[in-house]
Amino acid sequence: MAEEEEESELSEKQKVEIAKWFLLNSPPGEIQYVAKDVKSILNDDGLFNEAASEAFPLYNKSHLIVLSMPGRSGDVLVTSFGELEDNAFLDPRTAQVAIVDHVKQVCTEVRPALDEELPSAYIEEFRCSLDAEIIKYVEEAYPKGVCSVYCVNGKDAEGPGSDFELAIVISAARHSPQNFCNGSWCSIWNIDFKDEQQTVEVKGKLQVGAHYFEEGNVQLDAKHECKDATLFQAPEDCALALSSIIRHHETEYLASLEASYLNLPDSTFKDLRRKLPVTRTLFPWHNTLQFSLSRDISKELGIGK
Repeated sequence: MAEEEEESELSEKQKVEIAKWFLLNSPPGEIQYVAKDVKSILNDDGLFNEAASEAFPLYNKSHLIVLSMPGRSGDVLVTSFGELEDNAFLDPRTAQVAIVDHVKQVCTEVRPALDEELPSAYIEEFRCSLDAEIIKYVEEAYPKGVCSVYCVNGKDAEGPGSDFELAIVISAARHSPQNFCNGSWCSIWNIDFKDEQQTVEVKGKLQVGAHYFEEGNVQLDAKHECKDATLFQAPEDCALALSSIIRHHETEYLASLEASYLNLPDSTFKDLRRKLPVTRTLFPWHNTLQFSLSRDISKELGIGK
C-alpha cells in the first residue's frame, strides 16, 4: 500500500505545472482569489512562489491589466507591446516607464523613458494623432476603459519612405465580486503602414471574458478576428479613418454577441440537451417512482434470486 501511495504522489514539477494551469485559467479579475486557494492546497511557499512567478506575468499581459502609476501620474497597460524588461512597461502617452510587481499586481515606481525607448518625431506624430482619436472613442464606448498606442516596428524612421507598424490596445474591465460577476473586454489592433503601396492594413483581435458565479459557475470566453484597410494619409486623416474602422468592427461584434444572447434559450441551451434518449422515448419526469436503480441492477446481475 505504501508503494502505491508513493507512486501516485505528484512530483514537485507536476505540482508547479498544475498550479500554473489554475492561475493562468483564472477568470478576469480573479487570479488573486485563485492564488490564495492554490497556495493553501500546495502548502509549500517555495512551490507556490515558483508557480506564481511564472504564471502572473503571462496572465497580466494576456488580460491586459491596468495599473495605476505612483503619484497619480496615470495608468499603465501591462502588455507585451510596451514591455521593455521583465517588469518594466512603457506608457507612450506620458513617456514614462512603470516598474511592476506582477504577483502583487501593483506599480512600484516610475522613471522617465530613455530616448532610445521612444519612437522618432515622425512616427510620434502618427502615434499621437491616433492616440487622441482612440481616447475619444474609448471614452464613449467603454466605461473605465483604458487604451494606448505603441510603435512596434520601424520606430526609428525619420520621414516618408519607410514602413512602420503601430499597435492599439484597448482594455476595459468590470469587476464586481460582491455581485458574483466579473468581466473584461480586450482588443488589439495591429496597424501596418506600407509607404510604397500607400496603404494601411488593419488586423484586429477582440476578446470578451465574463464569469457569473452566484449559485453556479457560468463563463464566457469569446474571440473574434477581423481585417480592414485604408489609405496612407496625413497623421490626422489616418487617425480619423482608423478610429472609424475600429469603431465599426467593435460595434458590429458587440451587436452580434447581443443577438446570440437573445437566441440562447431557443438555440444553444436546447442543443445542450439530448432531445430523446437512446431508447427514442421521452423520459417520464412526472413519474420517476416507477424506476428503481437498485432493482434494475439486481435484475441484471442476478442478485437476490
